[in-house]
Amino acid sequence: MDSLLKVSIIVPTYNEAQGLNETLTQIQQLCPHELIVSDGGSDDQTLEIAEKFTDHVVKGFAGRALQMNAGARIATGDIFLFLHADSRIEPVSYQKMLHSLRSSEKIGGAFSLCIDSNKWSLRLITRLANMRSKYLRMAYGDQAFFVKNSTFQQMNGFAELPICEDIDFFKRLRKLGPIILLNEKAFTSPRRWMKEGIWFTTLRNILIATLFELGFPPRILTKWYQAIR
Repeated sequence: MDSLLKVSIIVPTYNEAQGLNETLTQIQQLCPHELIVSDGGSDDQTLEIAEKFTDHVVKGFAGRALQMNAGARIATGDIFLFLHADSRIEPVSYQKMLHSLRSSEKIGGAFSLCIDSNKWSLRLITRLANMRSKYLRMAYGDQAFFVKNSTFQQMNGFAELPICEDIDFFKRLRKLGPIILLNEKAFTSPRRWMKEGIWFTTLRNILIATLFELGFPPRILTKWYQAIR
């Protein structure tokens, strides 16, 4: 692959006006080939903010998998980086991702997780999550997935599930070729843990992931996981 990799950063949004300006400002500092915001029907100022940063704003139905696929359909980069609207990565981490894909046969991967809080409980959860990723070779969507365009097309994108699309995607990605889990961090907002309760949120997430792996219907699981803004 050419050494000058073009990266399309795809951000799914739904009523993210409160923090979106900061998120997109940080993405600008990465200087990607293109920024795509894929909105799921926001009724706040999300679209107005997004349109200040990019001409590539996709409007469609709510659902993270649906939105990320919609964004990917118009993306033209060699690499797709899927970044949640309440997450960020540092420029040095972004460059490490590029170097890793440029200098190896890796087809994609994810960053390490860092819940952006100094609370000891959330730091512990961060450490346990990264141990899970390291030893089980598994990542979740808030770790900022990246994948080669050609591989994403081969996979037919994300399965359009109402929940756990990230688990399904990463499992399928691992089967197609070598992946990389970077030590560099994707910082994610602690807002869900803070609003719903740290241990309740953690245990609920583990339960949902476990039941999904056991074949429980995602349409039922999604009722336990509401949008937090």
